[in-house]
Amino acid sequence: MLMREDGVMSKTSELSGFYRLTPKERVQIVKEFAGLTDEEVEILQSTGSLKMELADRMIENVVGAIPIPLGIAVNFLINGRDYLIPMAIEEPSVVAAASYAAKMARSKGGFFTSSTEPIMIGQIQAVGIRDPYGAKMAILAAKNEIMKKANEQDPVLVSVGGGAKDVDVKVIETNSGPMVITELYVDCRDAMGANAVNSMAEAVAPMIERITHGKVFMRIISNLAVKRLARAWAVIAKEEVGGEEVVNGIVEAYNFAAADPFRAATHNKGILNGIIGVVIATGNDHRAVEAGAHAYAARSGHYGPLTVWEKNKDGDLVGSIELPMAVGIIGGATKVHPVAKVAMKILGVKTANELGEVMAAVGLAQNLGALRALAHEGIQRGHMSLHARNIAITAGATGDLIDLVVEKMVEERKVRLDRAKELIEEYRKREKP
Repeated sequence: MLMREDGVMSKTSELSGFYRLTPKERVQIVKEFAGLTDEEVEILQSTGSLKMELADRMIENVVGAIPIPLGIAVNFLINGRDYLIPMAIEEPSVVAAASYAAKMARSKGGFFTSSTEPIMIGQIQAVGIRDPYGAKMAILAAKNEIMKKANEQDPVLVSVGGGAKDVDVKVIETNSGPMVITELYVDCRDAMGANAVNSMAEAVAPMIERITHGKVFMRIISNLAVKRLARAWAVIAKEEVGGEEVVNGIVEAYNFAAADPFRAATHNKGILNGIIGVVIATGNDHRAVEAGAHAYAARSGHYGPLTVWEKNKDGDLVGSIELPMAVGIIGGATKVHPVAKVAMKILGVKTANELGEVMAAVGLAQNLGALRALAHEGIQRGHMSLHARNIAITAGATGDLIDLVVEKMVEERKVRLDRAKELIEEYRKREKP
């Protein structure tokens, strides 16, 4: 929190030294930023906050729950507004890298975003049709009737401006012959939309069979949400990333990913480190988001990077990202899981589109952090101390001994379990009288 000149408190996510605070001190800052209640703070601090009876209602055959660390990425300025970003992830350095990258972006105004309407696609597969292209024309002629039937399935969604908005049809050639695929374009508003879209596809399937004289098999949502895109972009001052040489290195790293799918896969994995952390924290479907992202990266027939990095006329770095973002702020675990509900309050987003745009900005920041590390100092060095801490704990170090073992392994550049065990034994021998 900052005090403005007019005496009014304003919120900022620019928090220097946040990582040096204790978890309790960090939670207090988040509490003030997001207006959390004492009960919500208790939920955040309890690693076992998902009660067994609730877990048992969420999925089948429940025997327990697995806590994942929930961190807060700081420094994010998106469309002129400060955000604290909850991220659920077990991998070291991800939250730190996102926070650092967000700080680098602030001098040029932070991140800017946009998105398309929240349209999801439902597919109805019809087979055994003698005249598939004639069937396509017949389905398109019945578009209004099909949309009317679809919208009857979810009057609440329609009442808030959503619902089926269009119908398209394609004929595809397969090993078993031509298939006629009817696609429903459904505006899902603030929901991810799987239930609504699947219900609509089920409802219109008999109509498709009647129109085409074919047989419908699959009727289901597509996770390649090309009509529901989130975009983010930022200008990063060359001085913030370490100078012109680092800018050039980041652009060359992007060019490598753009030309080689093996590099692109790792490039995009880094982007999704950030995005999926927020998706999990907010109780959204990370499998759907990740599947859509990778499919979108290969939409041209060549798998490539989800981001683009360029150098502008001033020598500054310009980054952008575009990807499908099928997330919601209502329904599913988002409104059921107690930690997801608190995470949503911390974010303070008002629409599913805003949530998707924030996630896109986090993905761009995460990519910047990773590429800068590669171009400036090497990714392994950036990861090393955090990775060493995990290794030291795994080897059995506790208390102050963890820091001693980490420091020595990083100094030697030997971050290995066997070396950690040797160091623990050495230090413990020294402590004995």
